[in-house]
Amino acid sequence: MSSAEITQGLHAIPDWHLENDALARSFSFSDFREAMSFVNSVAAVAERASHHPDIDIRYNKVSLALSSHDAGGITDRDFSLASEIGKIL
Repeated sequence: MSSAEITQGLHAIPDWHLENDALARSFSFSDFREAMSFVNSVAAVAERASHHPDIDIRYNKVSLALSSHDAGGITDRDFSLASEIGKIL
């Protein structure tokens, strides 16, 4: 995707931003258990999409990064998965 297409796509997923050539978003939860429940829900959505985010878990904080490594950057698949992850909350 071009820079302009990525910028336009970010308008549809306003809580996400561009970071290190990936779509990125951080989430905070009340505790570790809640954070892990969210991660497990993300894993289920990612498996259905056959597209898997990079996940960083720090106690009650979860950071996700989406990039289509096989395509060499951000694609529609990343925007689609970001949108599906947004429906979990």
